[in-house]
Amino acid sequence: MSDGLVGADLAARVAARMSARGHLAAGDRLVVAVSGGLDSMALLHLLRFAPGLPRLELVAAHFDHRMRPESREDALWVEGLARRWKVPVEVGGTEVPLISEEAAREARYAFLEAVRVRTGARWILTAHHADDQAETVLFRIARGTGLAGLRGIPERRGAILRPLLSFWREELEAYVRSEGLTHRVDSTNEEQRFARNVLRHQVLPRMEASVAPGVRRALVRLARLAAREERAWRALIPGLVETVIVERTGDRIVLARSVLLGYPSAVGARVFRVLVRRLGSGLDEAGTRAAMEFTKSGASGRSHSLPGGVVLSREFEHLVLARARARRPDELLEIVTAGLGEGWFEVDGHRVSARWSLEALAPEWLTEQEAFASARIVFPLRFRSWLPGDRIRLPYGSKKLKKVLSEARIPVSGRGQVPVLVDGDARVLWLPGVARASGTEPVFGEETFHIGIRNEGRA
Repeated sequence: MSDGLVGADLAARVAARMSARGHLAAGDRLVVAVSGGLDSMALLHLLRFAPGLPRLELVAAHFDHRMRPESREDALWVEGLARRWKVPVEVGGTEVPLISEEAAREARYAFLEAVRVRTGARWILTAHHADDQAETVLFRIARGTGLAGLRGIPERRGAILRPLLSFWREELEAYVRSEGLTHRVDSTNEEQRFARNVLRHQVLPRMEASVAPGVRRALVRLARLAAREERAWRALIPGLVETVIVERTGDRIVLARSVLLGYPSAVGARVFRVLVRRLGSGLDEAGTRAAMEFTKSGASGRSHSLPGGVVLSREFEHLVLARARARRPDELLEIVTAGLGEGWFEVDGHRVSARWSLEALAPEWLTEQEAFASARIVFPLRFRSWLPGDRIRLPYGSKKLKKVLSEARIPVSGRGQVPVLVDGDARVLWLPGVARASGTEPVFGEETFHIGIRNEGRA
């Protein structure tokens, strides 16, 4: 087929594909990334002149990375061509030359997005094609990517659209020849210091000659299959995630450990990564493996730090994912005498009100209350958080508060919110709702000290 026929056929197929995808509508304003190279010139010409496309408002956008001495000439050339084609053009660039491909890509996309927002455009269009897809998939294989990485370049991501991703560079070259288009040549495309150039000029040609003649098409097919698999995962994972969640409050997610362990390991790993993303962080392969190992073998009361300030803890039959937070200093309350009084204190960021008297307290105000023989406790009394090493005397002997709280099924993350009442001899008298000290019970006929608390919630 001659270049003219190939060019006309390409224009028709591009128009048909874009129409079938439903991405473009008449009157849409589009930002078209134009480097001046062959690919971007073919894209801009197709959008501007090819029949079969709706009438579109185009804005050409050129970014000067200053990676070559002639880059300024490229910008001027693109400006002149856009004027001839009656396409508005936006030109941007960096103050200092960019060195790495990654830095250049980030700066370029930031510029394109800024142009899109400023001009009120619907899409940013780039000229990535099937050969770019093959190179990307091979590059990610070499870096040991997961299944998601094998999807390669998406046809659509956010406001970015790549309408040429299904077409090969040789088709674009034929189109450019058939239309008599000129373009700029980027000398850095030949430099072997860039990984993509090594793949393009050395690895892929060698593979096609000696390993698999259709390697480029096979890599593009692999990207399609991986994308299909990932779409299936995306459809299934939300339901699996919701099944494992017991409770979510703020930056804290409680999980059913048994349900998570019932999933195949690959499913559990994906569920974990989704949950950690919901807390604003992420897990790489090593982090995922460590989280799954902790899920299987971590003892209740233990925790494991994940990236991004997220902590994974086991609390009995549950797992808890939570963002680590700085603990507020406690606000202590001291009760100097047994007379009538009231006050408040804070433990682990939770505010608690307290009242005390030698007379019985009105129960409707209280969350918990207790009574002590005044003669058997030593003032001043203090409310505070529990401390490692704290013990309480029970009818059968002394026991560590850590053990008492554990037996009461209070998770580690909630133990700091349990107030502890101690007397002037530093004896633990009371853990509201959990335990009280033996030997301090009121005796008939003796003075009785009544004390009650009400939880006010997070301060």
